[in-house]
Amino acid sequence: MNKQEVDKQIIIKYRQYLKLEKSLSENTVMAYTSDLDKLIQYLKEENINIMDVSLDDLENFAADLRDIGIHPRSQARILSGIRSFFHFLLIEDYIQQDPSELLESPQIGKHLPDILSVEEIDNLINAIDRSTKEGQRNCAILETLYSCGLRVSELCNLKISDLYLDEGFIKVEGKGSKQRLVPISPKAIKEIKNYFLTRGDGLIKPEFEDYVFISRFGKNISRIMVFHIIKELADKIGLKKSISPHTFRHSFATHLLEGGANLRAIQCMLGHESIGTTEIYTHIDRVRLRDEIICHHPRNNKKSL
Repeated sequence: MNKQEVDKQIIIKYRQYLKLEKSLSENTVMAYTSDLDKLIQYLKEENINIMDVSLDDLENFAADLRDIGIHPRSQARILSGIRSFFHFLLIEDYIQQDPSELLESPQIGKHLPDILSVEEIDNLINAIDRSTKEGQRNCAILETLYSCGLRVSELCNLKISDLYLDEGFIKVEGKGSKQRLVPISPKAIKEIKNYFLTRGDGLIKPEFEDYVFISRFGKNISRIMVFHIIKELADKIGLKKSISPHTFRHSFATHLLEGGANLRAIQCMLGHESIGTTEIYTHIDRVRLRDEIICHHPRNNKKSL
């Protein structure tokens, strides 16, 4: 077996490792292997055997990513995938030392995307034409996104068998096939039940009968369609913010935090492994916070002057 065939076999095993042992989704596995392809192409051009890679080689690869203008966030994602690959090589005894162990990622500032106010969310939902076949479904989609803070993929894959509406919960399957119970609001429950009154009137293909949100083609609704629904509604009400399904998730977390919810509870509801990730998606209105401090701190009390 030549070197090219050996490398191909290792990559096949790596894909199996990501899917079976790490329980990553097919999309994530594809992203990891796509990032690995970039390194393999670089090593091929530099005539470096993947088993002989050093930290210097990886740092040069990272510098090459910067030089061709790849965004720091994308650089960090690529290098994370590279670390995963070399960790795999190490635990499978292909290499004796992990060259990526000291590989540093670029510094990334915390980006806080636009959030929607409750009034803006209400305006978007009120702009839906309920007289159309998809109107009630779209109301239920937006209410569920905001009520439960779901990722768009979680919403698209939500199943009727995952709904515990009488108990006020839904079961969500997140990243890595990890399941969590999330409370759902009475408003979202009402919209879902209203949608169910006419859901069965359209085409539903046999293998998609358990999915909650069905497209006109009889399958579960796609991520692209949810993006399109939100973009169309934003244009309809003249909303200038750059929004997506994730904006509803971010707004959900921010409104909970501002309302006094515990950050750990928000972490559980969002399905984040790290509390640090939750902190990125949530922030406090600093103007309101400053006003509270000015109003209540004893050193700001005029009587103390």
